[in-house]
Amino acid sequence: MDNCDNMSLKMNPFAKNISEPSHPFIKWAGGKSRLISQIKNFIPTEFNNYFEPFVGSGALFFYIVRSFKMKRNCYAHLSDINAELINVYKIIKDNLTDLIKELQYNEIEYHKNPRRFYYKLREETFRFNHIQQAARFITLNKTCYNGLYRVNKKGLFNVPIGNYTNPKICDIENLTRVNKIINLTKVNFETYDYQHIITKIKENDFIYFDPPYHPLNETSKFTNYTSHGFDYNQQKRLANFFYELDKRKCKILLSNSDTPFVRDLYSSFSQNIISLSALRSINSNTEKRKNHSELIIKNF
Repeated sequence: MDNCDNMSLKMNPFAKNISEPSHPFIKWAGGKSRLISQIKNFIPTEFNNYFEPFVGSGALFFYIVRSFKMKRNCYAHLSDINAELINVYKIIKDNLTDLIKELQYNEIEYHKNPRRFYYKLREETFRFNHIQQAARFITLNKTCYNGLYRVNKKGLFNVPIGNYTNPKICDIENLTRVNKIINLTKVNFETYDYQHIITKIKENDFIYFDPPYHPLNETSKFTNYTSHGFDYNQQKRLANFFYELDKRKCKILLSNSDTPFVRDLYSSFSQNIISLSALRSINSNTEKRKNHSELIIKNF
């Protein structure tokens, strides 16, 4: 911890709680926990508010807060088109005790008969209140195949069960730390399309985009994050939005796969396209989960 961090701990009585070790409370295909050690080098040294429109597991947000990269009087705006995901964040913030009770129940029932409980829970979508919905989301996430979130054309979650011996569905210690971080930070959680942030962003705000990646090949199309998918046209739409935010003098960081298509979309920023080495975690064959190249694209 550097001198700046030590000073923050002395000045802010809550800083110790924020800096306690924690990790994202869900597994997330494409999550950035493994890449933080590389991505942190590209976080701007100064910025106002922080926006993460494809929040997922929020790995970069939690790093920024714990390392005191965000000014105490600034807001973090975390959003996603996935309403179930945003509901989980809100429940962890406001109803943690009740959420833990539901997760403990799910954990007990799961271990009685994992396969039967998983598919029963996956098919039940309408009878839950918001707390139970959050518990369902976390339970399925912790026990599904590779933490993948995928829906069919009807918008229904359809990922098969994963092969786990003893999954930790209710991680009380980490959930408690996440609850502290969220409640000691000025953070908003909202459900909307990423372009909605245009109504909120201002000059010198920092935006991190971590969209569904452009597929490396025809067999790696894990793009059905919503019932509408995230195809070539969606990638072009996002790139156009990137250029629009650049004109507004925002600081932007974007992650995506290293493909000629992606490089071409952001060719105007070719001097600020950086290749990172990452482990591909979504593959039914563990032998193929080897290092591959991802891109970081920035405008500053």
